Amino acid sequence: MSLVDLDVTEADLRLIPGWDEEVAETLRILKASAEDPRPRLVDTTMLYAPRSGGVKRYLESKKVWLAENRPGVSHSLVVPGARHDAGADGVIKLRATKLPFGDGYRWPSSVKRWGAWVASMKPAIIEAGDPYTPGQGALEAGQRAGCPVVGFCHSDPAGLAALHFGEWAKKPVEKRWAKLFGQFDRVVSPSRFIARRLEEAGVGNIVIRPLGVEIDTFRPDRRDRDWLLKKLGLPASARLLCFAGRPAREKNIDVLIEAVQKLGDPYHLVLVGAGQGMPAEDRVIALPYEKDPRAVARIIASCDAFVHANDKEPFGLIVLEAMACGRPVVGVNAGGVAETVTNEVGQLAASADPTEYAAAIEALFARDIEAIGAAARVHTVERFAWNRVFEDLCMVYADVSGQPAFVHPAEELAVH
Repeated sequence: MSLVDLDVTEADLRLIPGWDEEVAETLRILKASAEDPRPRLVDTTMLYAPRSGGVKRYLESKKVWLAENRPGVSHSLVVPGARHDAGADGVIKLRATKLPFGDGYRWPSSVKRWGAWVASMKPAIIEAGDPYTPGQGALEAGQRAGCPVVGFCHSDPAGLAALHFGEWAKKPVEKRWAKLFGQFDRVVSPSRFIARRLEEAGVGNIVIRPLGVEIDTFRPDRRDRDWLLKKLGLPASARLLCFAGRPAREKNIDVLIEAVQKLGDPYHLVLVGAGQGMPAEDRVIALPYEKDPRAVARIIASCDAFVHANDKEPFGLIVLEAMACGRPVVGVNAGGVAETVTNEVGQLAASADPTEYAAAIEALFARDIEAIGAAARVHTVERFAWNRVFEDLCMVYADVSGQPAFVHPAEELAVH
């Protein structure tokens, strides 16, 4: 037994009594998988929960793509869960405390213990998807395993702190954020907006790699407008605006609601997941969270336009998914969304002010929304299909790790 294995046993079997069996079984599976001679990429983040959004879809899409296109690479995810468990799908869950009012998210308590578990997998490279315990544990694991660690910056925690607690909270969080990301061997940003925020905080060594979309899941032929109108009890004359996502404050759901109320008939706002627990609002229809991406795609494709009012969105994967469904998007001319939504594929409001946002919706519907939606589909397929995104990302992995398996597709390995 290696020192890493011993550390994991000491930390989890002795210090957390009552979990012996599940921890021991998880450790046994990880030790067996570590015998795989292929270079291993380990992704780790706490931004992975039953109802989490873009980060989870990115990681699951990457796992599928790597299995199909980079057979010379082994890939594992280490994420929080209700119990220790190592599934056959390569997703390793480590028991962590559920956050109150956290929509299913869990917060691991020990950086050292988390790092020991990640290191026990003998990674060739680690990608940290957050600046919290898993991100700090990734750095610890990189030191112990002697491998590089990439930090993917999916959010702006300093901006979120200012939004939720006030401007006084921004600087301390930004300082800690910069200190952590400054330790990664490479920092990946999904947008120029987040790259600028990192640079302002003093972080360097940044590469911009946008996220992508599953174009075979999110596609225009999911559209069934008559089905959705019947489900909602609305006439054919209704103009359906859709938003899908978490009911988080930064999503500016209140802006969408106030804008549609200002517009009045025939506009209606369909909130998928984001309206749960909210009081009833005029012209607003709340649908439950949909776990199945195909069900989400059907609803989005069946609406007339997608609306997204977050002016500090790091990227906005759901926006790409709406565009892939052939729907035009109304966004705000700020944040990551402004980098993907152009005049050819939608409409940008000058700000997240409800009046200006309502004006942008009206401006979109004064144009040919079907032609704009068709252009959105083409734009998304050409620029944001996962294949292109992951090919580019694998170049980063190969450069940082020195592992050629990241740039050799399946057919090349088969020949050699």
